Amino acid sequence: MSDAPDFSLKGKLALITGSTQGLGLAIARAYGASGARVIINGRHAGRVGAAVAGMADNGHDAHPFVCDIGDLAGQAPAFQELCERTGVPDIVVHNVGIRIRKSLEDATLADMLELINVDLIAALHLSKLAAAAMVEHRLQGRFITLTSIAGELARPGDAIYPVAKQGLAGMVRALAVEYGNQGITSNGIAPGTFATETNASLANDPIKGPIVLGRNPMARWAHPSEIAGAAVFLASPSASYVNGHILVVDGGFSITF
Repeated sequence: MSDAPDFSLKGKLALITGSTQGLGLAIARAYGASGARVIINGRHAGRVGAAVAGMADNGHDAHPFVCDIGDLAGQAPAFQELCERTGVPDIVVHNVGIRIRKSLEDATLADMLELINVDLIAALHLSKLAAAAMVEHRLQGRFITLTSIAGELARPGDAIYPVAKQGLAGMVRALAVEYGNQGITSNGIAPGTFATETNASLANDPIKGPIVLGRNPMARWAHPSEIAGAAVFLASPSASYVNGHILVVDGGFSITF
């Protein structure tokens, strides 16, 4: 056995939800570069196809999974079909999510249910399906969940999102203790302020944008590719004894006040 850390994902199959853009696509590219077969997921066939083609152009082995992860009724048959067509994923990255920036006063019940279902319940349900398949096939599986520093912090006018993200942090720990004895680990990544399509409106806001930037000790937004190291590490053999941990990647944002 080599003493050198092993960050290779060769021979692994990784499903990254919501991976046609942003952090999901950055993780997919990093996994492909690390040797994994990658499953690109999204709701729109055109976007999924374009992302798969882009991965192939870079020499990566990528496969499409057109599925609305937030469609709870359709999730199980879609995942079953994926496993039959492409294989059972060794690695599942929960990345898909929506953001409804509203105060609690302005948020409707429909807003609450939509965000909680897509950002939390969908991930929990997919974990149930994937864990059962991993156990059946005796895989040393990995769950990696994109939580957020918003799971520990809150901002006025954004009342629902932190609730869902704190729920995901709980899910990370629940999966870790439930499946650790099966050789399946569960960890999270809590991103800070990344320059993604989802955050474009906040970054460009003339008032809130500079406030967010000014709080960060590194005084800049992160590039999506800067999530890659954490994601590869947690999926790799080098993280074989890391379980139930949430790795914060925020430039120091959450330690300042």
